[in-house]
Amino acid sequence: MIRFLTAGESHGKALTVIIDGIPSNLRIEKEYLNYHLKRRQAGYGRGLRMKIESDSAEILSGIRFQKTLGSPISLLINNKDWENWKEILSPGLETRRIENVTIPRPGHADLVGISKFNYADIRNSIERSSARETAARVAAGSVARKFLEEFNIFIGSYVESIGGEFSDESIFENLVMNRIPKNFSAWNLSIEADKSDVRVLDKNHESRIISKIKKAKKNGDTLGGTFVVTASGVPTGLGSFMQYDLRLDAEIASAVMSINAVKAVSIGTGFESALRTGSESHDEIIKKRDKLTRITNRAGGIEGGISNGMPVIVRAAMKPIATLMKPIGSVDLSTMKNIEARRERSDFVAVPACAVIAESMLAWIIAKHFLIKFGGDSMEEINDNYNNYTRKLYSRIKKNFR
Repeated sequence: MIRFLTAGESHGKALTVIIDGIPSNLRIEKEYLNYHLKRRQAGYGRGLRMKIESDSAEILSGIRFQKTLGSPISLLINNKDWENWKEILSPGLETRRIENVTIPRPGHADLVGISKFNYADIRNSIERSSARETAARVAAGSVARKFLEEFNIFIGSYVESIGGEFSDESIFENLVMNRIPKNFSAWNLSIEADKSDVRVLDKNHESRIISKIKKAKKNGDTLGGTFVVTASGVPTGLGSFMQYDLRLDAEIASAVMSINAVKAVSIGTGFESALRTGSESHDEIIKKRDKLTRITNRAGGIEGGISNGMPVIVRAAMKPIATLMKPIGSVDLSTMKNIEARRERSDFVAVPACAVIAESMLAWIIAKHFLIKFGGDSMEEINDNYNNYTRKLYSRIKKNFR
């Protein structure tokens, strides 16, 4: 079993993450982690914070000479903006009077946070509930995806829409109908998407979206959107229908939904399945080159909570960011009078970044279930278990049903 735990505030000294359960002898290079951290910060419509921070992970433990030891891995991501916040967020005694934040922003965790944790300052809610925490998740997820790549499992994503602007081409339809290249790698989607400022796969689509973002910025507004994240090379047999909390799709949905501002997650055709007949919704099984596979992939690579050997396809929706330059109504908790919500430095659009974060969350859940299925203490042991299972899977099925 693998697990990770993050700590740190948005404007605190640093973010930290401890990763436990990664086997020994996995090669991890700092540059690999930083590459994916940088991808999280890209995208048209990001705020001023991205100009201040340039995320870099410092490896504190668990890796020697670029190889994991099997012990807990700890990573540190410094916040460069800390110098401007040292007094406001000091862990020591208050050295000067710090004004409390008393006006909650609708759509944020401001009001629910002070209600639940009995804070007298909304700043306490703002700091930990901020999406800044997801930098630590990307660092952890990058370790997981490096592990998966050793078994030719690749993760990728692209932005499907922003502000209701969709491409004329349906890449998603091609994925669920299995109209993909023979040796499809999900990472190729990310390579192409990363060439776009808004991580779309259609140049005309990009220009329409950027125009819409510019209009939203001018109006002091924000935009949300949808994105698709997928994993190729996932073997049959990850997850289980034996208990509700072992289902692969349920864990994926939970992990992606846990990302700030994500409000909907579906697997495969998802909500569209409810509008179709059974014959239009399910994937026919065929025998192809001594392998059982599916003609289409409407199930998104998961049936009965178990991976079926097809690419895993996840679609998610991110709501518009709740911090507005032209705020909507709120209440000042110090006077209990109606007032406009406060402004806080923020992005106008973060859907491209959200898709990258979702890659890390998907990688983490697949790696977790991969280790449950093929677990061992070292990469060599896991590789033996994996090869034994995949080489003999089809022959075992044939033997059992003779």
